[in-house]
Amino acid sequence: MTKLQENPPLLLLIPNLGMGGAQRVFADHAQLFAPTYRLTECVFNLEQADGYIPSGELLTLAVAGGGGVLSRMGHFWQRCQKLRQIKEARSIAVTISHLEGADYVNILSGNTGKKILCVHGSKLHDRNITGPLGWLRRRLLIPVLYSRASYVVTVSQGIRAELVDEIGIPADRVGVINNYFDDSLIRQRAAQSLPEPYAGIMATYPVIATAGRFAPEKNLLALLDVFAGVRQRNPTCKLLLVGQGEQYKAIVARCQALELPVYEATDAPGQAEQAAVLLAGFQDNPHKFIARSTLFVLPSLNEGFPMALGEAMVCGRPVIAADCPTGPREILSAAADVAVRNIRRAEKADFGFLMPVLDKTDSLQSDQQIWVDTLCALLENEVERQRLGNLASKRMQNFTREKVAQQWLDLVQKVLIA
Repeated sequence: MTKLQENPPLLLLIPNLGMGGAQRVFADHAQLFAPTYRLTECVFNLEQADGYIPSGELLTLAVAGGGGVLSRMGHFWQRCQKLRQIKEARSIAVTISHLEGADYVNILSGNTGKKILCVHGSKLHDRNITGPLGWLRRRLLIPVLYSRASYVVTVSQGIRAELVDEIGIPADRVGVINNYFDDSLIRQRAAQSLPEPYAGIMATYPVIATAGRFAPEKNLLALLDVFAGVRQRNPTCKLLLVGQGEQYKAIVARCQALELPVYEATDAPGQAEQAAVLLAGFQDNPHKFIARSTLFVLPSLNEGFPMALGEAMVCGRPVIAADCPTGPREILSAAADVAVRNIRRAEKADFGFLMPVLDKTDSLQSDQQIWVDTLCALLENEVERQRLGNLASKRMQNFTREKVAQQWLDLVQKVLIA
C-alpha cells in the first residue's frame, strides 16, 4: 500500500469540449476534483472549446484530426507522445480519460501514474463502430488496451455487462458509477425566464420536447415520423428540438417532406405561431425550455446513462424513452435487471414509459403507432402527466451529486493507494 500524498496531481483527458453528454460529465468531474487535487484538464485540440470554463488549468495537445489512415496514425502517435510529456512534467498521479479515443491515448502514453477509463456508451450497440475498423476495435483494441487500465468505470450496469461478459475485461477491474445530477442547480436554471417566442408558445400549446446532439444515434428523424402522426390527432401540438449537429439539414428536410412547418432560431419570432416543429438551436441553458414542456421524449438508438433524460426528470417532466442500449431502463425501472427487452409495446415502468426502439423494419409501422398512441394518451391526461412527473423527480434523488460524486472521490483514492 502506498500512502496518499496531499493534493496529488490529477489529469482529466477528453478528445474535445463539444456539447455531448460525455463533455458535460467531464466538466462535472473537473468541478468535483478541483478542490482536492492539483487538476489539469487536457483536450486533443481546442476547436470546440468556445465558452468552456475550466476548473483547473486547461491544456491542449494541439494535434489536429482527420486525414487518411496514415495521417490519423501519425496524429494518434503525436497525441500519445505529447500526453506522455505532460504526465512526466507534472508528475501526474492519475489520469481519467473520457471517450474511446482518449482512452487509447491514456493507456499508450507511458507508465506515469494510474489510469482510469470512463466509458460513456455501448461498445456493442454503437452503430458508429462498424466495418473492419469496428471489428478491430471490439475484438482487439478494447479487450487488450482496456485490460491494461488501473480501473474502468462505466456509467451504467448495461455497459459493464458488455465489457465483462462480451468483450472480456476482467470483472474485478470494471465498476459502475452512474452520472450524477446537480438537482438544485438544474432547478435553479429551469426557473429562469424563457425568451420569446418560446415563452408564449409553451404557455399556450402542448409541447413535446427533446434535447441533445442532432446525430443519427439520437434517432430524431424517426421521432419526426411519429410526431406527424401525433399532429393528425392533436393539430395544436408542437415539437421542440433543443440542440444542433450534423443532422440539422436532414431534420429540416424531413419536416418539409412530412409537411410539418418549421421555426428556426434565426426566423422572425412571429413565425413560431404557425410552426409545428421548433428548432431552438444550441442553448447554454436547455433546462428552462425542458421544464416548460408538456412531455419529454428520448427516441435514441443507443445511450450510456442519458443526461438529457435525467435532467428532464429532475425538472419534473413525464418522460417517454426508447428501451435502447443502455441507460433508459436503468433510470426508469426500479428492477435490478436492466437488460434491454426489445419490447414491441409501451411499457409503463416505475418512473416513466419505455417504448420500442424505432429501428426494426419489419415492425416499424406498428412501433410508430404505439408511440403515437402513447403520446396522444398522455397529452390528453393531465393527471397522469402530473403523477409521472412527480415520480420522475423523486427518482432522480438517487442520482444527486451528493450521493454519487463521493463514489468517484473514493475510487480515485483507492486506485492511488493500491
